[in-house]
Amino acid sequence: MVSNPWVEGIETIVFRTVGDQVSLLEAVLPPELLRLPDELARVDELLDDPAFYAPFAPFFDPRIGRPSTPMEAYLRWMFLKFRYRLGYESLCREVADSITWRRFCRIGLDGQVPHPTTLMKLTTRCGSAAVDGLNEALLAKAAEAKLLRTNRIRVDTTVVPANVAHPTDSGLLRTRSAAGRDEAQATVQRVTGELAELAATADKLRECGVHDAAAGRRRGRLARAVNELTGLLVATRQIVAQTRQRVAGITPDGATRRVSLHDGDARPIAKGRLGKPVEFGHKGQVVDNDDGVVLDHAVEQGNPPDAPQLAPAVARVKKRAGRTPGTVTADRGYGEDKVDRELTDIGVKNVVIPRKG
Repeated sequence: MVSNPWVEGIETIVFRTVGDQVSLLEAVLPPELLRLPDELARVDELLDDPAFYAPFAPFFDPRIGRPSTPMEAYLRWMFLKFRYRLGYESLCREVADSITWRRFCRIGLDGQVPHPTTLMKLTTRCGSAAVDGLNEALLAKAAEAKLLRTNRIRVDTTVVPANVAHPTDSGLLRTRSAAGRDEAQATVQRVTGELAELAATADKLRECGVHDAAAGRRRGRLARAVNELTGLLVATRQIVAQTRQRVAGITPDGATRRVSLHDGDARPIAKGRLGKPVEFGHKGQVVDNDDGVVLDHAVEQGNPPDAPQLAPAVARVKKRAGRTPGTVTADRGYGEDKVDRELTDIGVKNVVIPRKG
């Protein structure tokens, strides 16, 4: 059975790394029932290192609050989730039904399995910063064990897609189609009028939020609602301005053009792929080695040039691995003399990058 939700909200929670000791029931079971499969046993041993708990510590109070879900358990839950591509609900069901997975996740045979929302809220609470810390800790252990090969590395960029369909300015203003200039202009005028009404409403709500004598959660919810509405107004005003440019026959600047109401940092990125000449999202850079191990990654807003990102990435790989990569290869987007000089200064012996054009 899965227990009721353990709320992992915004309240104060004490950081906890390990869970309770094994129950008496498990102590009397035959060893064959408690033995983990080889893969899980290796991962289990690796995740016992306290270095993997440290990235989560800043998100919890060290002394005050109710105990958090033990990090040793949470890390193992997340390994199973991504290793077997499970959703939170199916993950909880599988763990609840398996002695082996219970043992791996440090949950006693008579213990309660966390509710899926507990894991979701814990993941949201810690966010990408904790994941970055985990990656750094894992690469450090690999380098210490001399498993991180850097004799040859490859660098490439890709688009990290935003959760949006192919956007148009008129589509973002919630019209099915724009038959002509007159209809588009009418749409802009109508939305502009609606924005004026929303702005007046937002101002009234803001005044209520400032002068309302009520404190606590109600006031906090009101403040968040006003902030969200204000942000939506800013985004919609920008889209109205873009649509006015379109109506006037001017193409908005791609570096600043807004393509999503909810992801303000997403930008149009042209990578020249067949069937997808323009994608919408963020530019990501990945550095990997011959084994396919990702040695460095970065996600940038918009569509910055490739070349300036290469030397800093190689320098980070050098610092993590404790030695300079012997050969660096990349596509022609990095093909500049300045890049070659920067890599040579770092200590790279072979730079294999075709020139632009």
